[in-house]
Amino acid sequence: MDLSTGLANSKRSTTSYIAEPLSAHTHSLILLHGLGSNGEKFGSELLKTGLSSGGHTLPQLLPGARFVFPTAKRRRSSAFSRSKLTQWFDIASLDDPSYRQYTQLEGLEESLHEVLELLRVEVGKVSAHNVLLGGLSQGMAMSAICLLYLDFPLGGFIGMSGWLPYSKDLHEVLNDDAENDPFGIEDPFDVPAGRKSEEQEPIHKAVDFIRDLLGGDLQAVSRNALATPVFLGHGMADEKIVPDLGENACSTLREVGFKVSWRTYQGQGHWYKIPEEIDDILAFMSTEMKWPVGNN
Repeated sequence: MDLSTGLANSKRSTTSYIAEPLSAHTHSLILLHGLGSNGEKFGSELLKTGLSSGGHTLPQLLPGARFVFPTAKRRRSSAFSRSKLTQWFDIASLDDPSYRQYTQLEGLEESLHEVLELLRVEVGKVSAHNVLLGGLSQGMAMSAICLLYLDFPLGGFIGMSGWLPYSKDLHEVLNDDAENDPFGIEDPFDVPAGRKSEEQEPIHKAVDFIRDLLGGDLQAVSRNALATPVFLGHGMADEKIVPDLGENACSTLREVGFKVSWRTYQGQGHWYKIPEEIDDILAFMSTEMKWPVGNN
């Protein structure tokens, strides 16, 4: 697993809020905050108030886990009159994240390299199977792009109240058969016939699209990347990032080939549901990720 791809151009290290494990370090979680927040604010609140139905915190249930909460760079926001906010990438409209989405590219690329560096560090401490990536709101959006960039599986991915950037474009790429000439004329510069079926699988199309979009190297991607189990949760009363955007992210990731657990929470706004969503995440870790989770 090579995390060096594209890292040479990374010029900034994120400032992270880190909660060290209560026992020997066996697992790592990298979780990204939402628009306008920061690692310490998001992380300290999650670790303190993100209680299971049994009243336990995540560190208590995952004593060997190291929690890493990076802080995004301050960028001028097109959606908020060019005010400077902590955001992983610029966004012109929260109602429609695809509106003027070209404004997102610079931040997506910069933040991608920063998250990849964090992954490199944690994978160097524990195995990739023992690393979880995810986030809330725009943090989910950013981490989902990172998930689609990787060419190997992680232990798991968790997205809360978020969306998938460039989802419409990804859907079009995954369903694009334009390269198949209706007249059956072979292109001498096309992929060899023996490799075409493999390289045209959805996971290859998705990774190639993200890497081409953000300046990454195109290379052979193993289908093992699909082994990362995905959990997505969304409040049905979320007025900031409407549930349809989360459901669309779910369907697109499933289209790529990921196994996605989708959960919705009645009456919940733009935040994680306590304790129901915390319980669901813990169950996901135990059953899908095969992580040892304490009795919640």
